[in-house]
This record gives sequence, C-alpha cells and structure tokens, in this order.
Amino acid sequence: MKLQNLVTIVTGASQGLGRAIAEEFVKEGAHVAICARDRTLLETVRSDLEGRATSGQHVLAYAGDVSSPEQMDELFRRTEQEIGLVDVLVNNAGVYGPKGPSESVDLEEWRRALEINLLGTFIPTRFAIAQMKKKGSGKIVNLSGGGATNPLPRLSAYAASKAAVVRLTETLAEELREFSIAINVIAPGALNTRFLDEVLKAGPELVGSGFYERALKQRDSGGAPIEKGAALCVYLASARQRWSHWQTD
Repeated sequence: MKLQNLVTIVTGASQGLGRAIAEEFVKEGAHVAICARDRTLLETVRSDLEGRATSGQHVLAYAGDVSSPEQMDELFRRTEQEIGLVDVLVNNAGVYGPKGPSESVDLEEWRRALEINLLGTFIPTRFAIAQMKKKGSGKIVNLSGGGATNPLPRLSAYAASKAAVVRLTETLAEELREFSIAINVIAPGALNTRFLDEVLKAGPELVGSGFYERALKQRDSGGAPIEKGAALCVYLASARQRWSHWQTD
C-alpha cells in the first residue's frame, strides 16, 4: 500500500490512462478525487473505484473543466472538505486539438487545445501548491506525451502545449524545491487510447501519411503498456520518490 491514506486528485480520469492511474491509486490505498468533463463516464469510473476501495477509502467524482479557475477552485475545496488537503495531483487531462496544416486549422480550436493542455495543467497546480504548502509537502505529476519529444507536423497545438508543460514543470521544480513539493513530468509512450482512435479517424490527409502509418502499426502492436504509465505515477506519488524532476532514488 504505497499510497496509504494519501489524498490524491487525478484529472482526465474518465477513461484511458487517467482511469488506470486512479485504479492503481485506489489499489495502493489512496483516497482519490477524479475529475473529467464527461459526467456519465465519470460516474461509471467512480462506481468502479468504489467497488475496488477498502473500508475507509474515499472516492470523489467531480465533473469539471481543468481550464476553468472557478471549477478547479470548487474541485479543490470539495476535496479538502470531504477528504482532506491534497497530497498528490496528477495532471492527466489533455486533448490532441485540431489536426491539419497549421495555416488552415481552426484558430479557436487551436487556442482551446492550449487552454486545456497548458492552462489545464497550470490552474490545478496553483490550487494544489496552496494546499501542499499548508501540509509542508506534496507531489505533482504532469503529462507531456510525444508532443514534447519530437516535432509533430499537423498537430501543432498539441506539440506546442505539451512542450510548454515540460518547461513549466522544470520551472516549478525550482520554485517549489524549498517547500518539499516534488513535481515531475512524464511521457508514458504511445498508448492505445482515444488519442489513437482520433488519429485513425482523421486519416492521412489531416495527420500526414507518416504519422498515420505509425498509428496503424501502434494499433496492431498494442502500443505501450498503459499499466506501466500508471505504475510510474504511483512511484512518483509515493515516499520512494523524494526529490525534484531530475533526481530519483
């Protein structure tokens, strides 16, 4: 029980990696607050997590938008009132955004992708920092993904926002070091989630033939194990990981 009694929040937890992280957190003894925009999917996950939880474990579900300061304020206030001050935040929520040549994609969709991926990481983190400073410690895990590791032609909003999440994480690691708040950013690999489904649906005309062909191979190979990404989040949230993004024991 590596996360026994820790109060955790996982965003984007209604499906995919976010759901897998929440499941592992419950398995390791954490109290878990899950957040996503789709209320129906979220309630399904909440019911499943409650079935996995032991007596005394709390599971909270909140349908909200990570890019909304007002809604994130409510999420963190409810978590504090019903479970306690937050020990761990996983900023998993994200979108691919518009696909296609950068000069022709919809500008509002491009802007919205940055709001969700970048502001949707920064805003929950601000609220988490305030609570973690009260406790004297905390762990934050951000998701970068392939957008931060390589250029992604025809997915410019995703690539730009995820690269920005990496530099934001590095910057906050320096800010938060003296407060015993560790913040890390991870890229869990090419997962067979809704992101893959989006690429296959968009087709080579929008995402490019090379990226589309890689997506087909990923679909057929099974992609990176989603359990591995969830296990990494457990490790980074646990007492075994004690320092900032470049140091682990």
